Amino acid sequence: MIRTLQGKEVERTPVWMMRQAGRYLPDYMKLKEKYSFFERVQTPALATEITLQPVDQIGVDAAIIFSDILVVLQAMGLEVELIENKGPVLPDPVKSAKDLNRIRVPDITETLSYVMEAISMTKTELNGKVPLIGFAGAPWTLLCYMVEGKGSKTFDQVKAFAYLKPDLAHQLLQMITATTIAYLKRQVEAGADIVQLFDSWAGLLSPEDFETLSLPYIRQIVDALSDDVLTIIFAKGAWHSLDKMSMTSAHGLGIDWCIDPVMARKLAGNRIVLQGNFDPAKLLSPIPVIKKEVKQMMNKFGRHHHIANLGHGILPNVPVDHARAFVDAVKSHQFDPAVSMGAY
Repeated sequence: MIRTLQGKEVERTPVWMMRQAGRYLPDYMKLKEKYSFFERVQTPALATEITLQPVDQIGVDAAIIFSDILVVLQAMGLEVELIENKGPVLPDPVKSAKDLNRIRVPDITETLSYVMEAISMTKTELNGKVPLIGFAGAPWTLLCYMVEGKGSKTFDQVKAFAYLKPDLAHQLLQMITATTIAYLKRQVEAGADIVQLFDSWAGLLSPEDFETLSLPYIRQIVDALSDDVLTIIFAKGAWHSLDKMSMTSAHGLGIDWCIDPVMARKLAGNRIVLQGNFDPAKLLSPIPVIKKEVKQMMNKFGRHHHIANLGHGILPNVPVDHARAFVDAVKSHQFDPAVSMGAY
């Protein structure tokens, strides 16, 4: 995984899955019955145990620290609740300039030390077996929750906020950016080998709005980290801006299943590693179908400059043996020499 992101040729394509640590694993469900979500996140020993489960049980090529993108908003002064089967809720979202009185750029060491402790503990337990991925939410996605107060299909309130109060929106985006840079730098110091930036709601923005409300802040973050760690941007739904994202200092770009890998490579060019893009719902298919679909995906991406992953997080109802079949199919894939370089 590290050598792939460094642009080196590798003996096979590395593979991991977004949200691999958690909801589809029976051992995780046992912990869920005993501890609340934020207890699991904020207890380093539990976060470490959950992070290691897919490495040991599924055989993925990287661990990703068990946490949540909204811990940054908690650190900045907002209350965040996670309601089971409903999702995150912020009881007192940001609506006006006066709300800045309760928002701050925090001391990461003081507010998010539990994440760094979990990373250090996990790094020790991994003992070099696979790389460890740290992560954060991109500023636009965090602003969505900060203003909307909950998940949404359209996030129309935050879009109206950005259009009607652009100065305030950009002030908040800059505060989130500063917090995120400090947060990810501390993750690297604690032992993260790679960091991924999740812009889960990027696809709600037009190309023009993405380049105004999201990409400038993503660029600031990856530029601040580029000398210290390998970085991946995953801006779900923003395939229209793959060319712009490929010209940042990021090492990899995640793509969802709604764009063909060949088209993604044409848009991104040969400058960057692509990550993805198996439809998570296809893991519900019979295992022979999964193997067939993985083969097609792999041949489209080609032998090099690709990290196999899902196009979004794994679904909670995916059988464990289907997840393992996906990973094993990637690991055992044999490329036809005629398509060995994919879209290159």
